[in-house]
Amino acid sequence: MCRLFALTSRDPVSPMLAVNALNVMKEGHDGSGVGLYLNGLGGPFEGMGDCPILSGIFTDKGLRRAEEYISEKGFKTKHSVMFTPQVEPPFGTPKRGTYASIAFEPSAEWKQLSEAEQGRQLVQTRLDLRREGEETGEMMAFSFWPDTIMIKEVGDPLAIGEYLQLDREEIHARRILAQGRQNTNYAINLYACHPFFIEGVCTMTNGENTAFIPIRDYLQSRNITGYTGYQSDSEVFTHIAHYTTKRLGLDIRAYKHVITPLNSDEMAGHPDREFLENLKRTCRKLIIDGPNCVIGCLPDGSMFMTQDRKKLRPGVVGGKDGIYGFSSEICGLNAAIPDRDKSKDFQPMHLDTAIVGPDCREVVTCSQIDPLPRQR
Repeated sequence: MCRLFALTSRDPVSPMLAVNALNVMKEGHDGSGVGLYLNGLGGPFEGMGDCPILSGIFTDKGLRRAEEYISEKGFKTKHSVMFTPQVEPPFGTPKRGTYASIAFEPSAEWKQLSEAEQGRQLVQTRLDLRREGEETGEMMAFSFWPDTIMIKEVGDPLAIGEYLQLDREEIHARRILAQGRQNTNYAINLYACHPFFIEGVCTMTNGENTAFIPIRDYLQSRNITGYTGYQSDSEVFTHIAHYTTKRLGLDIRAYKHVITPLNSDEMAGHPDREFLENLKRTCRKLIIDGPNCVIGCLPDGSMFMTQDRKKLRPGVVGGKDGIYGFSSEICGLNAAIPDRDKSKDFQPMHLDTAIVGPDCREVVTCSQIDPLPRQR
């Protein structure tokens, strides 16, 4: 199993808070890698909300090529945060080039495009760079999106955090997702490392997805830019969340009804029975088989946790006004937010979804037996 930890904070905090929480839970993961999603950025990226940020790992040649390619699309480099380690990497970590996060200012013509078309083109640009990098070995592009940085590496999470100096204030963030394990079901590949991201939707999962193949095939049949790659069976959880919220226009509370719909008896007296029966029928190929615990973040800054019906992967949410944590184990939550009121911690059961909004004021809980909010 792997271990997950996420933080949502009103003020930017260090990614090392999440990495240290993973380290406390070390007996539950194999220390083979770490993946980080950073959003709600502080430091030099504060206020650059309309500037997509390219994040990844590059050789000198790859960095020049990436900047050239994006510039050809009318973007201009606005700010960059580069880190090239000057010491030997930890044991088991390959020696690479530069870990870069580069913000690009869009052109006036770009700003005239619809939001949907902007999103599609940003995703396609990342895919193009990824594809070229896989051919040349000169770059790995993890994300190309506003107010977003993704960092992935092989090795022990704490050792990687210290090696990459993740405590640097220039990469502090309000929302952080961290996963403490490389992909061990398939070949080691940084693109298989959680969290996964598409168009402002990010998730990570503790568990296994035995329904991966039919879900993947269904998603790929939707002809949506970005539903591709799939180096990990958990990446489909991100794309289902994206499909539910972005393409079906549903609230995140409906995500649980897509991946683990109610059975006929549970649905019989539900106030939204007709809608839920139709949703279950039309999205039946997206039903998952667990066990899985999913933690995710949405474009509006909301963070959520949900379980599948087997409820065989742990998860807890807790915190205090201004900062909340989502953790595979209570010890990780204790390490990051020790002074919270522990009596208010919430452990989602098989029908539950726990949500903390970007205001970081409280944990909102909802059950699949509750009425759904009005659909957009």
